[in-house]
Amino acid sequence: MSEQLHPAAPHHLPFFIPGADGSDTLMVVMGIFLVATVLWVGTLYWKLHSLPERMAHKSQKLQFEIVAVLGLISLFTHMHIFWVAGLLLALIDLPDFGTPMRSIADSVERIADATPGAPAAEPEAVADGSTDVRTPAKQEVHDHA
Repeated sequence: MSEQLHPAAPHHLPFFIPGADGSDTLMVVMGIFLVATVLWVGTLYWKLHSLPERMAHKSQKLQFEIVAVLGLISLFTHMHIFWVAGLLLALIDLPDFGTPMRSIADSVERIADATPGAPAAEPEAVADGSTDVRTPAKQEVHDHA
């Protein structure tokens, strides 16, 4: 069979019209574009969804785990209020109560000259016959003078 054009057909066809062999160039290009766009939008969605978690992780916040859990709850329940709560929690700084309390406890321990878990001090005999009760920390302090 010889390929002959119909007399009414134009001699130059636009690129978007499929050829006689059934190849559709526009459909292939649009298919590739659709797959690329879906992958790009999916990547953008995941980056946006993990934004609060990345913000809390980057700034070394104490509430990082809470923000991560709120992000997961938002992802699985499709309730955006959890994502908003995680974002707000990632943006604010919660005060650190642990460090000052630890400092206060250490200072009180030094003032009391006590070590945690140390056994009670036993009385020692002194040269004048009286007993002297000293904790190990007090002995160290008195030995320096």
